[in-house]
Amino acid sequence: MDEAQEAEGLTGNFRHIFRTLKYRNYRLFFTGQSISLIGTWLQMIAVSWLVYRLTGSYMMLGLVGFVSRIPTFVVAPFAGVLADRANKHKIIIITQVLSLLQAAAFAFLIFTGTIQIWHIIVLGVILGIINSFDIPVRQSFVVQMVEDKKDLGNAIALNSSMVNGARLIGPTIAGLLIAAVGEFWCFSLNALSFIAVIAGLLMMRLEPLPVKAKARSHFKTLKEGFKYASRHPQISSLLLLLAFVNLLGMPYQTLLPGFSDKVFQGTSELFGISIASVKYGLLMGSAGLGALLGALYLAGRKKQEGLAKVIVNCTLIFGAGLILFSLTRTLLLALPMLVICGFGMMVLMAGTNTLLQQVVEEDKRGRVMSFYTMAFMGMQPFGSLLSGWLAKMYGGPASVLIGGIGSILAALYFGRRLLKSSPLKA
Repeated sequence: MDEAQEAEGLTGNFRHIFRTLKYRNYRLFFTGQSISLIGTWLQMIAVSWLVYRLTGSYMMLGLVGFVSRIPTFVVAPFAGVLADRANKHKIIIITQVLSLLQAAAFAFLIFTGTIQIWHIIVLGVILGIINSFDIPVRQSFVVQMVEDKKDLGNAIALNSSMVNGARLIGPTIAGLLIAAVGEFWCFSLNALSFIAVIAGLLMMRLEPLPVKAKARSHFKTLKEGFKYASRHPQISSLLLLLAFVNLLGMPYQTLLPGFSDKVFQGTSELFGISIASVKYGLLMGSAGLGALLGALYLAGRKKQEGLAKVIVNCTLIFGAGLILFSLTRTLLLALPMLVICGFGMMVLMAGTNTLLQQVVEEDKRGRVMSFYTMAFMGMQPFGSLLSGWLAKMYGGPASVLIGGIGSILAALYFGRRLLKSSPLKA
């Protein structure tokens, strides 16, 4: 193969990975979200660090993680019913405006020096309620922006790469900002970043999908969706696998501020900059790098056959990465372990999203994606409490080790069910 053919091949692969950007509406969404999500990660890192700075407690990190995500577990199913009945585009605009105001409230409290732990808890609950509506609606909205449904898997993978590209950049910037000027600018920049996604949403030209207004109550509609998901072998296996891994494994992120301080000895300062906050940003950034690589891997897949097996294998990789991370006491060894964790978790999350979107019936898409949100984010608050308690009793590394073992066991059990039932297992 000569250089011209090789260059053409690389260009073709690049175009294949980013092929969904040819759709104008998705391109507007992708651009706005890419900017906004950097701000989101700035705030997420700032919240965790702020909690740890105010309390110095593993348990409080777990508690704040719990209260900020528990609304997703309670509210998301009803948001899914709304997504199947209402205008998704308008709902997303409203949630983005409310998220902007929540970030601005955080910035105001820090600027005035009045921030207290109960403020963080209340604002976390508010954001949790907002996200309970935003996430399932936004996930089911993707199909409305992509004209050719063959590109749906690519769009979902690009969404994940967008989230984790921001995750790669955001934590590093947040760590430096917190160390140099404090948490205020993280929240302020996040508030400003929502302007980009709101502008992109307003510029879209959409042909609204027909919405069937049914006289049945929300509870009956929700019950119908639950029965559908629980009786569908692929959907139920995917959701249960994702739920258990998010309960047992994913809460390791909640403990990272403590790891950066206590495990990797970040209490010192250099030129007035806290080493712990910088190490925290590096840890989160490493996980983000792995997740970005996982998302790009999925985006580059030309066929969906074998995706179920890939999901199971990468869940095993995630669990193994957690175990290795829990055993290391050196930052330079910990960073590649988190790259492995990020890769495995991203393939599980985005791959599950892709398979669900492919097999679900259109009139139940919103409800199934709300169950996906429950499994992905709704289980994390319980995991945050559990990991926080385990870390308090036995230490952070032991808590992460237990999570890694639990994730592997979940992959072996639910993965077997998934591979047995999935038509895409070949």
